[in-house]
Amino acid sequence: MFQSFDSTGDPSVGKPRVALLRQWLSDNGLDGFIVPRADEHQGEYVAARSERLKWLTGFSGSAGVAIVLAESAYVFVDGRYTLQVRDQVDLGIFTIESLVDNPPSVWTKENLAKGARLGFDPWLHTMAEVKALSAAAEKAGAVLVPLAQNPIDAIWQDQPEAPLAKVEIHPETFAGELAKDKLKRLAAAIAKDGATHAILTDPSSLAWSFNIRGGDVPHTPLALGFAILAADGSHTVFLDKRKLGRTQEAYLTQLADIKAPAELESAVAALAQSGAKIALDPVLAADRLRALIEDNGGTVVAAPDPARLPRATKNSAEIAGARAAHRRDGAAVAKLLCWLDRQEPGKVDEIAVVTKLEECRRITGEETQMPLRDVSFDTISGAGPNGAIMHYRVSRATSRVLGDGELFLLDSGAQYQDGTTDITRTVPVGKPSEEMRERFTLVLKGLIAISTARFPAGARGCDIDVLARIALWKRGLDFAHGTGHGVGSYLAVHEGPQRIAKTGMEKLLAGMILSNEPGYYKPGHYGIRLENLILVTRPDDLPSGDIAMHGFETLTLAPFDQRLLRTDLLTRDELDWLNAYHARVLVEIGPMLDGETLAWLEKATKPIR
Repeated sequence: MFQSFDSTGDPSVGKPRVALLRQWLSDNGLDGFIVPRADEHQGEYVAARSERLKWLTGFSGSAGVAIVLAESAYVFVDGRYTLQVRDQVDLGIFTIESLVDNPPSVWTKENLAKGARLGFDPWLHTMAEVKALSAAAEKAGAVLVPLAQNPIDAIWQDQPEAPLAKVEIHPETFAGELAKDKLKRLAAAIAKDGATHAILTDPSSLAWSFNIRGGDVPHTPLALGFAILAADGSHTVFLDKRKLGRTQEAYLTQLADIKAPAELESAVAALAQSGAKIALDPVLAADRLRALIEDNGGTVVAAPDPARLPRATKNSAEIAGARAAHRRDGAAVAKLLCWLDRQEPGKVDEIAVVTKLEECRRITGEETQMPLRDVSFDTISGAGPNGAIMHYRVSRATSRVLGDGELFLLDSGAQYQDGTTDITRTVPVGKPSEEMRERFTLVLKGLIAISTARFPAGARGCDIDVLARIALWKRGLDFAHGTGHGVGSYLAVHEGPQRIAKTGMEKLLAGMILSNEPGYYKPGHYGIRLENLILVTRPDDLPSGDIAMHGFETLTLAPFDQRLLRTDLLTRDELDWLNAYHARVLVEIGPMLDGETLAWLEKATKPIR
């Protein structure tokens, strides 16, 4: 199994570990310390060594921050984790705060005592974060103190070692472009930004730029490392050579010098001393890099990671791979849903479904000669009230039986060498209530609204996010997460900078892949989420007009459960879209199925009259 079902959080760890941290802070003349859920690369998934927030607090979510002071402690989370955090941390030690409404930069201004010294690890905070925190501390009359040693590392006695998974070369067949050609484009972009160099801190950018993949973090094929790209083409990769076989080392040596990660700081300092102008992405790069450059006489050029947009706008090979991956994955999901339909209510639990789904993906991958490499994230398998926890992760301690009259939410994804998938379906267990059917249909209306949207070239995610919510808003309902995130090509399932959300400020460009996943959650009862991946296209089904328009192609191929539909709430256009989508699902994945599963799919995709 790629997914572990070990307990995801232990509230009992907080008290003794916070006491250890407070003693360290006292011994070192500090009044507090900030512990982000982050590593040196600001990735969503981090190696076990970097799970400092979880070790200290018990909270296992993918986003969060703790602030520990001498007499109080706080954990900041966003709307996805408001239920989960209360189950995982000791509420006698930690007060829960909103990462959105009252983030640390705001909280610090209002709550730090005058003269307080708040420590932070400059490798774990971006330039933008430190700028905001410093300004807040200054307004409070306090001071933000960068530390040379992370105190969590000092007190975490059995902290895991850094990962050393082997690097593999990502073939041009799937990458669509040779690394040397990508690097030429990036060098030109660096020069255009007015810089002599740029530091790639995001391992996804390192992987994409050099056409390599790794296995240093869960569920995302990344090799943790850095690169200094030069406008003159003299690049350096900072990667532990123990991750490289002979072939991989010879390949990378043709593209760049290879140095150990421990040499990064001295290399940056030397470039700065030579007068280099070094580009850093303020929202990605660690503040430690900014300090190294400025303290050594160099110039920081604030500019976006030069690989982010090229990586996000998929080329024809990556798009073809995504389509193939979704056909394969749709067949696997159909096998799972057919199997689930045969199970009696009360006989199967959440873990059994996750295990069966991975088996379906493995078998389908073998049948199509494109093996399942990993799941793209820990499957969210939520029955009844667990489905209302937006980022619920099933464990042996929390696994529920799928009970009669409940809804079951299944959000999962896969990593194949030709593409990354992410799909959510919600199904009834037994007979659903009329409220469940109404809310399901409202969520589906939002998904269809995004799927059929046509928007001017240059529109941003925030410009269309409202489309997914209108039907819910009309009934006084909403959901507390974005509508869609970017998705990589055999890379991170959550990829920036593109997203469909109130905060999605990046233009949606042709070739970008995003999720389309509106939802509704009734705490303590059930959750509903429906998700397809979509590709930004230049639609060819529009009459010519005055301005260029974009639209979406749906990539995901799996039926929506018609037992939860209130067809009287759907317009004729919405019904036509659903029927056309289901007809396409049958045509594209039907040939990969047979027997009982094919019969099930034919029934599940039957047109609604």
